Amino acid sequence: MHRGLIALLILAGAWLVAPVPAAQDLALPLKPDSVRFAVIGDFGNGGSAQYEVGQQMAAFQQKAMFNFVITVGDNLYGGQQPRDFVRKFELPYKALLDAKVDFFASLGNHDNPNQRFYEPFNMGGNRYHTFKKGNVRFFVLDSTYMDPVQLAWLEKELKDSGSDWKIPYFHHPLYASGQHGSETDLRELLEPLFVKYGVDVVFSGHEHFYQRIKPQQGITYFVTGAAGQLRRGDLRPSPMTAAGFDADRSFMLIEIADQELTFQSISRTGKTVDKGTILQRTAAPASGGQ
Repeated sequence: MHRGLIALLILAGAWLVAPVPAAQDLALPLKPDSVRFAVIGDFGNGGSAQYEVGQQMAAFQQKAMFNFVITVGDNLYGGQQPRDFVRKFELPYKALLDAKVDFFASLGNHDNPNQRFYEPFNMGGNRYHTFKKGNVRFFVLDSTYMDPVQLAWLEKELKDSGSDWKIPYFHHPLYASGQHGSETDLRELLEPLFVKYGVDVVFSGHEHFYQRIKPQQGITYFVTGAAGQLRRGDLRPSPMTAAGFDADRSFMLIEIADQELTFQSISRTGKTVDKGTILQRTAAPASGGQ
């Protein structure tokens, strides 16, 4: 891209963003040698709120020192030309990218599959793949095209993982209480594998709010699809909801140490809207909540 155009986009991005309050209280324990990361979804619209979430993430990164981010899809809305990757990804998260924070993306239904070749998304040209951080193995799935080949791959990878924590993440939620609702067909395919191979936590997006689901067959499901998009007031009453937030944009922070996962969901303005701890099923029943 021409340097002059990039400079103009940088200036435009700066004008979009109002001052954001500094990071507030951090709920992570910051244990030595833990795995720390952030989670965002449904973010790439290039709007001012996305930039403000990016600022807030950068402020919390200075406290939590997380070194990677996972995305649960809908990484870019609308145009997906090189200039769009600048305006809708590189500029909103410039402070994180400058701090050498890696992003590991999954594909959503609004994403061009060719995003898998975009180097900063670390997909290696694959619609689905796996990677490991410490004692955690991540399974990045393409829930828009869940074909038999991908399912067979997933079962083999889960079976052979050998990691203490197995965390799948993808776009369409198996449980959710919003406009789209639960993807029950996808649930029938995936949940038996998650239960069989000891998955404890799953992250998805698609719904433009935050929701923590009460454990289903021992598994805690998070919906975190409001890092850029928002459907204010869309979270429907449901007995399966452990916590939820649909009043503003949000993102998540996660820390995993031994058999304990600590989570914190944070709004665009730095307010903690949910936090808690989850223990591996092999260790103790799940727990959490403010």
